[in-house]
Amino acid sequence: MSDQCCASKSGKTALSDPRWRRVLWIALIVNAIMFAVEIVAGLSAGSRALQADAVDFLGDAANYAISLGVAGLALRWRGRAALAKGATMFAFGLWVFASALWGFLTTASPHAETMGIVGVVALEVNVGVALALYRYRTGDANMRSVWICSRNDVIGNIAVLAAALGVFGTGLAWPDLLVAGIMAALAIWGGWQVIAQARSELRTATA
Repeated sequence: MSDQCCASKSGKTALSDPRWRRVLWIALIVNAIMFAVEIVAGLSAGSRALQADAVDFLGDAANYAISLGVAGLALRWRGRAALAKGATMFAFGLWVFASALWGFLTTASPHAETMGIVGVVALEVNVGVALALYRYRTGDANMRSVWICSRNDVIGNIAVLAAALGVFGTGLAWPDLLVAGIMAALAIWGGWQVIAQARSELRTATA
């Protein structure tokens, strides 16, 4: 209960902080750019992990846009937005997991060099965004969803680089597909966390 009270107070302060909104705008722009870069690179390299990361960038851009739209609104509306974002994260994870399973049956070995180069750029972008958002990680469910997405992105980028090394060393596709599966698990778990907190906040707002 005390954690929820602290989160509510922190969320109220951060929601009125113009620095938070500025960080979200920057994060939205760079995530949209990285989606375009990674989806092209992922398709050309035949990498499921890069394609999954690209869709994740697109989802994050939408996440930041929604957060900017509901900032300052009542807790009930912020909770509803967070619930929708959590469900989207969860659905994204299921899609990536299914794609990885399908890839085990159909995919040839991806281009490791492209995976490595794009993975490094994506990691640098996501570390910068995560560091900027770190101070707001304990806000309401809407703000927490932003932090969870950023945290998962950094972990996912490190995994993509590991997959690139694995593909380069083995000449096989399974490291790429394994990482796509890990990214799916992160999205599913992160989505469930956001959904659980959003439902709790909606119950509080209704009461």
